[in-house]
Amino acid sequence: MQIRAGLIGAGNISETHARALRAIPGAEVVAVCGANAEKVGRLCREHGGAAYHDFQAFLAHRPMEMVIIGSPSGRHAEQGIAAARQGLHVLTEKPIDTSVERADALISACEQAGVKLGVIFQDRFKPDLRRLKQLIAEGLIGKPILVDARVKWYRPAEYYSQSRWRGTRGLDGGGALINQGVHTVDLLLWLLGDVVKVQARTAAMLHQIETEDTALALLEFSSGALGQLQATTAAYPGYPRRVEITGSKGTIILEQDRIVAINLRTPYQGPISSEVADQNPSTSSPVVSDIRGHQSAIEDFILAIEKDMTPACDGREGRKSLALVEAIYKASGQR
Repeated sequence: MQIRAGLIGAGNISETHARALRAIPGAEVVAVCGANAEKVGRLCREHGGAAYHDFQAFLAHRPMEMVIIGSPSGRHAEQGIAAARQGLHVLTEKPIDTSVERADALISACEQAGVKLGVIFQDRFKPDLRRLKQLIAEGLIGKPILVDARVKWYRPAEYYSQSRWRGTRGLDGGGALINQGVHTVDLLLWLLGDVVKVQARTAAMLHQIETEDTALALLEFSSGALGQLQATTAAYPGYPRRVEITGSKGTIILEQDRIVAINLRTPYQGPISSEVADQNPSTSSPVVSDIRGHQSAIEDFILAIEKDMTPACDGREGRKSLALVEAIYKASGQR
């Protein structure tokens, strides 16, 4: 299928979207819209497409079947709703927006317009994470008991000071939890199901921002399993994400998106990991050098358009992580 996509935003993540699109047969960038003329121009020169600074003119560009939103999080719903009303399919970066209320408005608008809505949570497409989900579903570790998830990353001061939106309530919706930690929030919900109780504490421990750079949450899942989630951008020099899931039959440990250990009461005879480690320097940088996850997410969305299917992470799935983030912020007193 030939698919022509417009990019909303021209920063680091939109450049990732452009590279991922160019790697997909039949897909191309036909338009880019952003506030920074220099960045928009550079993205168009490197990856193709017409440059726009007027959003309504961008939405009228044809031929164009879909948009990918890479703008600040607090604008995702507003821009997605406008695109849906023009008959364009909408794929947005995580989180779906910064409030459940706006997320619901976006979901409703896409349903009314009859267009697809997807949220980019690229972890759902990584081979070891898919295998981990299958192993848990098959009962390899038995009844889930305890999960320990750690996102102990580092961002330098200029990561926030040189941005007009990172770490702000209005456009980022929060800090380390909703921006960096939201991938792990989505992962835990995807692997273990809904969370029914939350206790939490958030704080700005290092960075001079109006939201948190450190979050700690205690979670109770509907299955009865208990969990701890840590998310920070203050842990110098930054460490690989680590998730340990313990059940009645044993434990599986994930590090940097690879299964690194399967420790069971009955000796495990199968392979441990099937995947080369994620090559992105996420622990200390927002730069996406390894586009495989984003490419898979975009390919899945294009297939959903072509086959009239539901994307792997549609709007309602993407809403779940935001709802839990909101619950954590509320429990911590941040909202």
